[in-house]
Amino acid sequence: MDILVCYDVNTETPEGRKRLRQVAKACEGSGQRVQFSVFECSLSETNLQRLRGKLLAIIDKDLDSLRIYRLIGSREQSVEAYGCDRYVDFGGSLVC
Repeated sequence: MDILVCYDVNTETPEGRKRLRQVAKACEGSGQRVQFSVFECSLSETNLQRLRGKLLAIIDKDLDSLRIYRLIGSREQSVEAYGCDRYVDFGGSLVC
């Protein structure tokens, strides 16, 4: 399934900046960054549960925000992208 992970981590403290790096690293292992705090991921239900668990263990629920959106249909049907879009379809054919 295709999902969108969006987060806003409070970085006013060193601990917050550490959480921000940890959240980004967890997301980088599961998808690709499409904006600073937004990742598109294609995951199985099991891997989504793992990622959600990782992220919930990192964030401070009193200071930070995490949203996970399930994209219905293909990326082409769900996403309108304008401007600089560096999305790479790793499921498609890659030409070197």
